Amino acid sequence: MFTVGVREHILIAHSLRGEIFGPAQNMHGCTYVVDVEFIAEELDENSIVIDMGIAGKIVKDVLQAINYKNLDEVEEFKGKNTTTEFLAQYVFEQVKKQLHNTQVTALKITLNESHTAWASFSGKL
Repeated sequence: MFTVGVREHILIAHSLRGEIFGPAQNMHGCTYVVDVEFIAEELDENSIVIDMGIAGKIVKDVLQAINYKNLDEVEEFKGKNTTTEFLAQYVFEQVKKQLHNTQVTALKITLNESHTAWASFSGKL
C-alpha cells in the first residue's frame, strides 16, 4: 500500500450535549490539526498516489466549509454532537466526494485535538 498525507488545521466552536462531556457541554473552541492520508494499492502512470498539491487543495476546500464556524449553527449538524470522531467521518465523506479519476482506494482522516489526544476515521472508497 502507498500513502500520501497532507495536513491542514481548522478552528471551530461548538458545544456537546450529554453529561458525559462535562464542561464541554458549554460553548468552547477547538483548534484541530487535520491529517488526511490518501491510500492506494498501486501508483498511477506518473508513479504517484495523488498529486500532493491537488490533495492539499481538496482538503483545504473541504475544511473551508467549517473553518471559523460555530458548528452548533451549521444546519447540516443540527441535533448532532460534533465530536472529534463525528468530524473525522464528516471530513472523510466530503473528501471522498472530491476524488475523481485517481488511484486512491482508501482514506484515513485524523483530527488532532492536542499532542496527546486525537480521533480518526478510515475506510475504503
